[in-house]
Amino acid sequence: MSKTRVLVEFGMGTSLRREDYTEAAKRALKDALWHNSVSIAELFDFPKEAMIIDAEIGVAKPDQVDIDTLKAIFPYGQPSITVTQGGLDVAKPNAESVTVIANAAVIVSFDMEAMS
Repeated sequence: MSKTRVLVEFGMGTSLRREDYTEAAKRALKDALWHNSVSIAELFDFPKEAMIIDAEIGVAKPDQVDIDTLKAIFPYGQPSITVTQGGLDVAKPNAESVTVIANAAVIVSFDMEAMS
């Protein structure tokens, strides 16, 4: 396979009150995706299903993220999601909770050999 990167997008998401790491990650992915209307598949005359999507999410507690929920965000393509240590938990004053911040990087590639 000749996997060729054609697009990289970045996003940030938060969970202000519920300390929900999945929700913060979901918002970070949507931030990366929804600010753009990219017709990259059409540009190369590929079907949208041929998009290879590698998403990396950084949160303070990676084990608390539901990857299947994140995969459901992508309407097409072949998503692969990795959750790693990152992001930020910000302590709230006078409270025993945190605001969760997640960061996302979304990379879109195509198998250029399969499409030629």
